[in-house]
Amino acid sequence: MSDFNQSVIDTFRSHGGVVPQFGRALVLLHHRGARSGVERVSPLAAIGDGDAWLIAASKAGAPDHPAWFHNLLAHPDVEIEIPDADTVSTVPVRAVRLHGADRDAAWQRFTAMSAGFAEYERKTTRVIPVFRLERR
Repeated sequence: MSDFNQSVIDTFRSHGGVVPQFGRALVLLHHRGARSGVERVSPLAAIGDGDAWLIAASKAGAPDHPAWFHNLLAHPDVEIEIPDADTVSTVPVRAVRLHGADRDAAWQRFTAMSAGFAEYERKTTRVIPVFRLERR
């Protein structure tokens, strides 16, 4: 894990889910390696969607998907840490990959939230996957 990601995780946990440069717009995704089974934690931008959350596998516009994308396909039952009042709560969720119009509508919410997501889309030739994290 990068030092930057670890710093974001530490700040998220020590400040009740608030990270200065991201506010309360992050979740910490706990996922297991598709082959190794090793648990990992990734800080991700998330958009609330009713009683669920949307996450995008943008990888800053890289030509390949982030490792956690493959991990969610192999092991979709995961947990996320979310901001909850002045603390952090852990929620068991199932990751469901969105396709077609559902994916496009969700992706539009990411580009409306931050111009950075639109830039990621311009940088890559792949369609950036979006997942809905539904409570289990």
